[in-house]
Amino acid sequence: MPGAVSHDQRFLATGHLPLATDALMSHAVAQGAADCLPGGPAGLPLVAPAPVYGASGEQVGFPGTVSIGHEGLLGVLAELVRLRAPWAGRIVFVNGHGGYVTTLDTALGQRRGEGHDAAWTGCDVPGGDAHAGRTETSVMLHLAPDQVLLDAAVAGDTRPPAVLLPDLMARRVRAVSPSGVLGDPSGSTVTNSRSARPTTRARPRGGGSALGL
Repeated sequence: MPGAVSHDQRFLATGHLPLATDALMSHAVAQGAADCLPGGPAGLPLVAPAPVYGASGEQVGFPGTVSIGHEGLLGVLAELVRLRAPWAGRIVFVNGHGGYVTTLDTALGQRRGEGHDAAWTGCDVPGGDAHAGRTETSVMLHLAPDQVLLDAAVAGDTRPPAVLLPDLMARRVRAVSPSGVLGDPSGSTVTNSRSARPTTRARPRGGGSALGL
């Protein structure tokens, strides 16, 4: 059976990038990965539409934020795997949101326990900033330049993602960065996107990190 590649969408709480930033980026990674994979006996890998809502409670207070919570996301992931399993031999979720890591590990670990071949991978940019900074902005200038408002871009908290994450989970994004930006988008260009383009690496057990919050 063909494999199914899915990608996660969430609304972005900043002023200069489009609401579908994470969906556009993860879709590009998913499609790029599918295009590179050879077809099997049942055909080529398929790229599924992104789930519309996810768990983004840490973004509460920013316009455009919609979240179904981690329990809701667990249920969505479970049904997406179970409904696709009869015709998709292997299912890989391409994740563009750092806050989904624990939920994805839990949900797909449970599905593997049911006998499903399911895993996830992140959109990784080595050395990239966390959210709406130079990394994401440069990539979006490559993917959807007409949807990027560079004149509205401002710098936020520029600490590395690994340092930021505990603070974000404890205090939420607005308390850490009133603009919602975690990084510095200044200097973002299409040229930078060639070195900052997110890629995916295989993680058959479902673990991994993700670009963006």
